[in-house]
Amino acid sequence: MIAIQNLTKYYGRVCAVDRISLQIRKGEIVGLLGPNGAGKSSTLRMLTCFLLPSEGSIKVKGFDIHDHALEIKRLIGYLPESAPLYQDMLVYDYLQFVARVRGLGAARREERIRELCVRCGLREVMHKSVHEISRGYKQRVGLAHAMLGDPEILVLDEPTAGLDPNQIVEIRDIIREIGKEKTVILSTHILSEAEATCDRVVIIHNGAIVADGGTQELKQEAGGAYEIHLSLQSTDFHAVKSALGSVPGVRELLRKEAGPSTLDIRLSCGGERDVRPAVYQIVKQQGWGLLEFRRESRTLEHIFRELTKEN
Repeated sequence: MIAIQNLTKYYGRVCAVDRISLQIRKGEIVGLLGPNGAGKSSTLRMLTCFLLPSEGSIKVKGFDIHDHALEIKRLIGYLPESAPLYQDMLVYDYLQFVARVRGLGAARREERIRELCVRCGLREVMHKSVHEISRGYKQRVGLAHAMLGDPEILVLDEPTAGLDPNQIVEIRDIIREIGKEKTVILSTHILSEAEATCDRVVIIHNGAIVADGGTQELKQEAGGAYEIHLSLQSTDFHAVKSALGSVPGVRELLRKEAGPSTLDIRLSCGGERDVRPAVYQIVKQQGWGLLEFRRESRTLEHIFRELTKEN
């Protein structure tokens, strides 16, 4: 469906995208994750033909970005980070205007607007001015705009940025529903959004891809890393660190914020060996009051932090 090869973008001497290569299959929901400035938006702008790459190529259904930009644009619906809406227009009039620009005939315009009114939950605001509606509704109008031409590919740049938790869930549900029919590519730095919405995650850092796969696949590739959380009654941290830090399989021991009479510890562990029996035996031998003892598998957040931290 989409083939990206050695994609590179310079702004002056600054390299924003550094030789990215990526294949996206039809029907996938792909999330581009990365910290601010990682190169996500630049990648999407090149994919949607708003920017030309400094080097490399993009092909969409066999069309090359350099020779067939118009054909590619017809295949794509694009929602940039800030939806480009005309604030003084009624929502209905705005969608009518966009549909005309897209070349939809009168009957098809009405049919498509009715469909998207239901799908994007716009019934309550169709006859309100854009400037009157909330940011969540503006994002929905932007989604409807992107989908008016019934594109095969939907590209969404930070679709939930600035939304409250309820609005995020609503937009996420809409994206999942759309993903049943179309190829969806979205950028985000909200890990829970990617984990809940996407079939596949591509993590970008400093313009380069540092991980690519399903969330469970990425966790498995992490080499079985996991964490143990301990909560102990008033205990000397240095004594705990000395005793538990030497257990084989414990890679790191960190102190967490806790109350005045509680010591909370996080153990970062790795390898096939389960360190819990050894840890428990030490706690028991030392007579430390054990309040909590649990194991957590490595999360996407842990993987993201490790892959995108500087140096």
